[in-house]
Amino acid sequence: MGIKGMKHEEFGDNGSLELMKEQGANIIVSTVDDVINWGRKSSLWPLTFATSCCGIEMMAAGAPRHDFARFGMEVYRASPRQADVIVVAGTIVKKMAPVLKRLYDQMSEPKYVVAMGSCAISGGPFCRNSYSVVKGVENIIPVDVYVPGCPPRPEALLYGMLQLQRKIETENAKSRKQRSEQNNEQ
Repeated sequence: MGIKGMKHEEFGDNGSLELMKEQGANIIVSTVDDVINWGRKSSLWPLTFATSCCGIEMMAAGAPRHDFARFGMEVYRASPRQADVIVVAGTIVKKMAPVLKRLYDQMSEPKYVVAMGSCAISGGPFCRNSYSVVKGVENIIPVDVYVPGCPPRPEALLYGMLQLQRKIETENAKSRKQRSEQNNEQ
């Protein structure tokens, strides 16, 4: 299994996502895309799916000390129909996998996924001798951002959400359509 995430070179230059944006769109379409992306990135409503210790760190990220509200992510939702990003925090067992998939399918487009913690990313310390732990949430639903750690600190989750905002900022109408079609195929 390979390492998940950005390559070190892409991470260091902070311009790799901007290269995706410069695909040759005209001024009017790119301006409309910028306005749409600004609205989407500035009002992310996460759906909580916390199953273990990562959930405590996710709750701490919404507390006054770290304050997600200043980045437009203040409203954690309990309903998938009101959320546009699901934060999978913790161990996912095979019995839970259909429930997670159903929640993901009930979310409206565009929908994003953040895998928080080593358990959500690779099964964590529990997958070595266990038949019931899913070895990575990307085996169930597509993941946009990985937040490593066991458990990751609230600052790490905040950084992951900011990276998701950067990713949303680079989308255009064509990439949104392709993303929607890929999600419908799965």
